[in-house]
Amino acid sequence: MRAALTLAARGLGRVAPNPTVGCIIVKDGRVVGRGWTRPGGRPHAETEALKQAGKAAAGATVYVTLEPCAHHGKTPPCAEALAAAGVARVVAALEDPDTRVAGRGMEILRQAGIATEIGLCRAQAERLNAGFLKRVIKGQPLVVLKLATSLDGKIATHSGQSQWITGPLARRRAHLLRSRADAIMVGSGTAVFDNPRLDVRLPGLEDRSPLRVVVDGRLRLPLTHDLVARAGAVPTLLVTHDGNPGDRLRAYEDAGVEVVQVETDADGHVSLDATLSLLGGRGITRLLVEGGGHLAASLLRAGLVDRLAWFQAPVVIGGDGVAAVSGFGVDRLDEAPKFLQAAMTQLGRDRIDIFSLDV
Repeated sequence: MRAALTLAARGLGRVAPNPTVGCIIVKDGRVVGRGWTRPGGRPHAETEALKQAGKAAAGATVYVTLEPCAHHGKTPPCAEALAAAGVARVVAALEDPDTRVAGRGMEILRQAGIATEIGLCRAQAERLNAGFLKRVIKGQPLVVLKLATSLDGKIATHSGQSQWITGPLARRRAHLLRSRADAIMVGSGTAVFDNPRLDVRLPGLEDRSPLRVVVDGRLRLPLTHDLVARAGAVPTLLVTHDGNPGDRLRAYEDAGVEVVQVETDADGHVSLDATLSLLGGRGITRLLVEGGGHLAASLLRAGLVDRLAWFQAPVVIGGDGVAAVSGFGVDRLDEAPKFLQAAMTQLGRDRIDIFSLDV
């Protein structure tokens, strides 16, 4: 099952709105078939593994990271395909919460006389497909807030210099995070001042650049900005609220930027909750947020951050530097968002800590 989970991880950032699934077929102590969800969500992992196993699938044990599907879509149900192949046993890590499946896949297998088991490596499978699970259950993507700071939590000096706080290994890891996301989101301030491309520039992974999302209530993004100029090459979504000039909106659209207007929050800003629901409705399962400080603070204040990916360089900038997270009105410690450390990796002189929301 751990090997199947490793295979499933290959699909991160490429299979939305589907889950990323890995499957391994074992017979007489030997792996006879292996597969994972392919780009776009098809073919499914089980289909690929069965194709590789061929006749050897009969009487075999199947390890799959998510309950086999039970509904007819672009392909027949994987549960029926496994039954037709004559497998003897199916071990699934996790039940699929999709109402079209939700236990029906395992029931099809049991009705066919196939032994079933569910729950092996459940926690690992839940972490891997946390974005898919959240989108199905809550209608919103998993939100990963990425920060790259000094030891004292600054992202720039008082003069605004920010390139580069972290070193090349950390920056390459940040691009790997992008390649595993379905969308990257920034606020208009970061877009204007940092001029980020928000694409993937790792050799061999350039085709994995996700949807670029800019939250821009006042339409500050210049029409000459790279995010606008390259919108034809890399899909770009600008999220704003109503009341902006129509000619300005049309100018973005003429440049290839998709403009969507959502409701405002109590402060009159673009509602981030509505923005996440919009993205979830479009099938986005994993959203990487890359700043800036005001957007980070708004997401944290609203309890909308699921994970932190915190890059930290061994430098100290001082109190007059630019904070990674703007103030958001925490009066008491029990009001502060709390996270649990899930992993830490050293990247040369820098490090990355992954934190998950403490629920």
